[in-house]
Amino acid sequence: MTFLQLKVYTYRFLIFGAFLMMLSCDSKISETSSDNFSKDPVEHKIDSILSTMSLEEKIGQTAQRGKSSRVKELPKDLKDAVRKGQIGSFLNIMNKEDAKELQRIAVEESPSKIPLIFARDVIHGFKTIFPIPLGQAASFNPSLVEEGSRIAAIEASTYGIRWTFAPMIDISRDPRWGRIAESAGEDPYLTSRMAEAYVKGFQGEDLASPTSLAACAKHFIGYGAAEGGRDYNTANINDNLLHNVYLKPFKTAVDAGSATFMTSFNDLNGIPASANSYILKDILREEWGFDGFVVSDWNSIIEMVNHGYAKDQKEAAEKSINAMLDMEMTSTSYHDHLKELIQEDKFSEKELDKIVRNILRIKFRLGLFDNPYFDPDDTILYDKKHLAAAQKTAEESIILLKNKNNILPLDAKSKIAIIGPLADAPHEQLGTWTFDGEKDHTITPLQSFKNDEKYMVQYSKGLSYSRDKSENDFGNAIKTAKSSDIILFFAGEEAILSGEAHSRADINLPGAQEELIAELHKTGKPIVLVLMAGRPITLGNIIDKVDGVLMAWHPGTMGGPALKNIITGLVSPSAKLPVTWPKEVGQIPIHYNHKNTGRPVISEEFVHMDSIPIGAWQSSLGNTSHYLDAGFLPEYPFGYGLGYSSFKYSNFSISSTNPKIGEIITAKVLVTNTGDVKAKETVQLYFRDMVGSLTRPVKELLRFEKIILNSGESKEVEFTFSTNDLAFYGPDKKWITEPGNFKLWVATHALDEENELEFILKL
Repeated sequence: MTFLQLKVYTYRFLIFGAFLMMLSCDSKISETSSDNFSKDPVEHKIDSILSTMSLEEKIGQTAQRGKSSRVKELPKDLKDAVRKGQIGSFLNIMNKEDAKELQRIAVEESPSKIPLIFARDVIHGFKTIFPIPLGQAASFNPSLVEEGSRIAAIEASTYGIRWTFAPMIDISRDPRWGRIAESAGEDPYLTSRMAEAYVKGFQGEDLASPTSLAACAKHFIGYGAAEGGRDYNTANINDNLLHNVYLKPFKTAVDAGSATFMTSFNDLNGIPASANSYILKDILREEWGFDGFVVSDWNSIIEMVNHGYAKDQKEAAEKSINAMLDMEMTSTSYHDHLKELIQEDKFSEKELDKIVRNILRIKFRLGLFDNPYFDPDDTILYDKKHLAAAQKTAEESIILLKNKNNILPLDAKSKIAIIGPLADAPHEQLGTWTFDGEKDHTITPLQSFKNDEKYMVQYSKGLSYSRDKSENDFGNAIKTAKSSDIILFFAGEEAILSGEAHSRADINLPGAQEELIAELHKTGKPIVLVLMAGRPITLGNIIDKVDGVLMAWHPGTMGGPALKNIITGLVSPSAKLPVTWPKEVGQIPIHYNHKNTGRPVISEEFVHMDSIPIGAWQSSLGNTSHYLDAGFLPEYPFGYGLGYSSFKYSNFSISSTNPKIGEIITAKVLVTNTGDVKAKETVQLYFRDMVGSLTRPVKELLRFEKIILNSGESKEVEFTFSTNDLAFYGPDKKWITEPGNFKLWVATHALDEENELEFILKL
């Protein structure tokens, strides 16, 4: 028996003895759940623990603390706070010995021997970094997302981490917002599928497994609707939009069993999310039955003073605790003021018991009372299977947006000029929120091509980094291009340009990248633009100067091999856009599932401003909803993505054209690979409720399925849905499915209407 195992068994013996003693203290058991024993033994155990806890210890469970990375040794006051039971959780404790020591103090020296939870932002991988979440959403493959988050949990848990601040499932309709990189895009159904996959992957089959991480659905709610795409900003979302769009993925996260939630920084319709009883109590707790705990975002409670919603930190604590926000991240308003608030009858210890119960419940479910310690195993990091999964996910996240004259895949005999600031940038390739990723383990596109003797490669960086405005190296890049057959230009954003607090007003390529592309275009050599970025990039100035466009997002550790396989044709691109790609910033916010207007665009009647005669009458402009310069279409629609094959849809049918409310409906379509190569296709099913008691979107994603077909192969794809899937949150604040006319499309993207059916839903 190892020393660590001996300590665990000793700890279990002590806890069991303490538990037997606590059972005898029936008179002290909290009256908040006197009948819980018959329902759940865990709740009875929580009763017993609560009965012996002091008020200070209860408040301590609501506190999450961290340690500065600049401080090498654990501060004495931090250890003393744990010893007194004044801390319930830690974040960003990445020294394994520190984590072990803090846990030892908690379970062996604190009054109630309650274990700590160690948390970390494990967003799209721990050491093995997967594509950014927006890229993973582009895969339209939830099974890959689940596998990736499972791998992240396995790697992170070897550091004692048992709680991740992911998934971020904010609906994101504004690519200026830096945190769109963390999202699954603009669609509530796709985001819901990804939310479910992340939760299942992080938490595994058993949350008590030592390799499971408690998921944290964030940010609750409306963060992705921040005004102007500016981080931390105000969100104004009417109740119908809130329920019909923004809340849907979070409800899915609850149904999938997400252990925790995190509130958002923003205020929602005038009330900051961290003190918003409507979303935290009425919706999350009462309507949805969530029984995990809610943590604030970093300092978000005390930031309500800046919002002008609380006069000081004490009032901020009062408003958040009464809204049932359970745990405070980093700031100390609960620690400083809860005892006083209880003494002043502004909160009650009985209500505090409910909050502590929520926290202890998750600690029990994580198995921390039985197994508080962890056994480090660095050998699991960068496991071959983990790297293979990261590469496969990267391959399925890369979108082919343009392929003029079938410039891709590359001819192996071509002389290739690799140019651009992102061709060999291992750190930038990892993307945002990769605190634990290591660039030394990253394989770049340049490395991948150079390591393959089949390809003749020349390299010139051209620009030192994405924001570089110097043209000093343009000459070398042009010389390299002229002596090659084709240019692969790796452009985009450094990792630091997306993520939290990294919103951009101008989402063109930064620095002098556009200028370099323009000069390379003059050589007459074909250019394939490979983008690495945390958001869609507006391409209006250069789209006509390049022959091919690949969107690789920030593809992670194995991005290089994945891109090489796509570019050379070993893998056919299969990813689809999880967001609408704007032509220019002036179109933002832009999303496919918008409402119609009383004057929708008639494409045949649209007149661009350059075509308007001088002195024209006002009535000659069309009088529909559009921009005179940018028109009414995006650069690329939601769900769009090309491949190296082609697919034909035929025999689209529906089980009934007159279904009744409550019925199950089946839609079928025959999909045939009419191209020359084996390829994957994401078949998308959209619907429209033509007339409603509230105006409905012009189109909504209902289902999707990703299939793989050999050349010439056909497969019947079947979608099953309930009439409940057609419901919406109505004017009477209830979910309703209304009878009437509906349209159904099976499509390759949101603007594809070639295969359309209609049905009438009856009572």
